[in-house]
Amino acid sequence: MIIDTHAHLNYADRYGDEARLFQSLADAGIGKVIDVGWDYASSAYAAEQAERCPFLYFAAGFHPSNLESYSESECGRLAELLKAPKGVAVGEIGLDYHYEGTDEAAQKRAFVRQLELAYALKLPAIIHSRDAAADTLQILKDNRAKLSYGAVMHCFSGSPETAKEYLKLGLYISFAGPVTFKNARRLDEVAKIVPSDRILAETDSPYLAPEPFRGTRNTPANVIKIYEKLAALRGEDQKDLEDNICKNAHTLFKKLDNTGDRNGEI
Repeated sequence: MIIDTHAHLNYADRYGDEARLFQSLADAGIGKVIDVGWDYASSAYAAEQAERCPFLYFAAGFHPSNLESYSESECGRLAELLKAPKGVAVGEIGLDYHYEGTDEAAQKRAFVRQLELAYALKLPAIIHSRDAAADTLQILKDNRAKLSYGAVMHCFSGSPETAKEYLKLGLYISFAGPVTFKNARRLDEVAKIVPSDRILAETDSPYLAPEPFRGTRNTPANVIKIYEKLAALRGEDQKDLEDNICKNAHTLFKKLDNTGDRNGEI
């Protein structure tokens, strides 16, 4: 089964007709997709979409660059959302220091609080880290007890050395479109060292379309290109890689099993 473990289909204005989108993914053989929120509204919409599409699941959380409406009460609303059978993870959460004027302290507080939420709900966390590798790693080390139900470094872009530190913490590493880019030499090396029981794949749609679609709007149908590249880099049979990623996704996101496998049917 082909699984896209991280996409944002909850942009109502970026994909056109929703029913047509879902059908196109089924036609492409996509078995399951995790639709990921970045604040309460986007998380709630992802939850609604998951109700309308049998192979869609959702994650709910506040992205570090979208904390304008973040509050303790909003965390409570996230918790209520995630009680749904198809709510599989808290995310995406983490740190992003890319933009000038970032309130790093506020991001750290929200990150830790949402790790606590994941632990309380017995759910894994989907972690975003951009230009914040050292602080992300330190927070995860300091809060290792809150990672009991697992976590994934989404759209990993760091060094092999950083990847090894995350692996020591028991985290999964997920690869997106950039692993297919011609200048992705560092990611090439990371892809070769991640154990077969800790690797995941995603599109991060509508962003970061893989080669040969770079520069276009991305969709989960393109995740197959990431599988192809990973298999080539690792010298593995692609079907074996697909099977491993499928197993890993179900191991980490345990609620993926709650509604059964629909094999891309809608």
